[in-house]
Amino acid sequence: MLDILFNRGSTIEKKESTIKAVLFDLGETLLNFGRFSPTQIFRQGARLSYDYLKGCGQSVGNFEYYCWSNMIALRIRHLISNIMKNDFNSTALLRNLGKRKGIKFDKQQWRHFAWLWYEPLSRIATVEPKIKETLAALEKFRLKLGILSNTFVSGHSLEKHLEQVGILDFFGVRLYSYEFDFRKPDTRIFKIAAERIGERAENIMFVGDRIDKDIRPALKVGMQPVLKAAYTNAGKKLPQGARRIDHISELPTLIESINTGAAQ
Repeated sequence: MLDILFNRGSTIEKKESTIKAVLFDLGETLLNFGRFSPTQIFRQGARLSYDYLKGCGQSVGNFEYYCWSNMIALRIRHLISNIMKNDFNSTALLRNLGKRKGIKFDKQQWRHFAWLWYEPLSRIATVEPKIKETLAALEKFRLKLGILSNTFVSGHSLEKHLEQVGILDFFGVRLYSYEFDFRKPDTRIFKIAAERIGERAENIMFVGDRIDKDIRPALKVGMQPVLKAAYTNAGKKLPQGARRIDHISELPTLIESINTGAAQ
């Protein structure tokens, strides 16, 4: 049953709920990578990890063989994940490949090894100039903040990146798709995110860059979706019931407007 109804002419509409939490996607939302060459980035990560292995006295053989064998394994696993509609833990895959080749590392070394594969991607990423101020403003509204992202990159590497740009501590809830048997746009992962952050779906704003994987499923579960402008949605029509922003810095004003209207 609708909580609050109001009339506008002959139309009866549901009054918007107060925003109590905000969930963010990562790529092209909090972290902007833009267009890049995956092969070039992969080779850079391969070189860093290869040099690290050699520096640790591990037997790694020829670089080209090392690079291409890992690339082929990852591409095959990525293809399977697209068929199965779930994500995989690339760190676990690379670690298992390494162990088969006789590489022996402790937990911290394996984590650093995984970071070296991701590091070239972190170098090209940018965040908005006032992202920390914006997130701090949202916290002043007593909003819960979280992350829900489709990814096969390990959470440790992603969180190291977020820590480097100074925003990790803003997000008490962080969900990565490789931890589940499904991924966005499956609505189950949105429902789990709502449970984890502890608010009803209608009180959660979801901010993302993909209409198909972020906006439409967020609408389906009753969240209030916001599309952040990015090359991934350029020229695409915004679904009814969603909003659009150009920058994350617009969120405090938008949320204040929504919450003020809901209180009246």
